[in-house]
Amino acid sequence: MTRLTLRIDFDDSRHLGHGKVKLLELIDRNGSIASAARDMEMSYRRAWLLVDEVNKMFDTPVVETKLGGKGGGLAALTMFGRSLVQIYRGMEADALQAFARRIGALESKLALGAAKAPP
Repeated sequence: MTRLTLRIDFDDSRHLGHGKVKLLELIDRNGSIASAARDMEMSYRRAWLLVDEVNKMFDTPVVETKLGGKGGGLAALTMFGRSLVQIYRGMEADALQAFARRIGALESKLALGAAKAPP
């Protein structure tokens, strides 16, 4: 299935795209960075670095964490974090709607069976 993803380059070093937003959604759903990292099949360290990067990108925190004990730490999106996800997903939906005809034209020209992974 064809999908359109969006990447916002705020400048040369600050980017927001599908992967970071998906990580934020999973943190919101799971309540933990470690659990979200497992769902995305990435290391906890990589997920933590991405969360730190997004938190430093804006003047308002996106994710709040609480140190854990026996059961591990907790993480939750702030109100701004939830708003950020909604804004991004809305922009993505708007872009898909705007480009649906052109995407369809490209899809109609896709080679049959070309999507198979190489051996």
